[in-house]
Amino acid sequence: MSKANGFETDVLNITFNATLAAHLGVLDTTGNANLYVSLHTGDPGEAGSQTTSECAFGSYARVAVARSGVGWTVSGNTVENAAGISFPECTSGSETVTYVGIGTITSGAGQLLYSGALSASRSVSSGITLQFAAGALTVSED
Repeated sequence: MSKANGFETDVLNITFNATLAAHLGVLDTTGNANLYVSLHTGDPGEAGSQTTSECAFGSYARVAVARSGVGWTVSGNTVENAAGISFPECTSGSETVTYVGIGTITSGAGQLLYSGALSASRSVSSGITLQFAAGALTVSED
């Protein structure tokens, strides 16, 4: 059994924009004002948390993205980042980023909502600032 397309859109709007379709009034959307994008050196998997295989280069931090139309754009059963996402500049160490995640808290083992492989790995070392252009991160419900 799979979700109907309309419900998939509702789930994305609730998760990423904290908005509620009138017919889903029983669901709570008052949670976090932000979602947190994380970088990973391996697949955190469906059972992983935000810390599973998470990057740890110097000055690394998850990036907050508002749960609103300003942070995310929902269209049908797909959502994408509405603006660019820029991680702090690496100050030490080096890692190869292969996955990106979206979770619920700024640090620690928060709930990982979505994760996916990058289309190409990205090397991060001292002086590198990893960025994603608007529309570069997409999530689909199906």
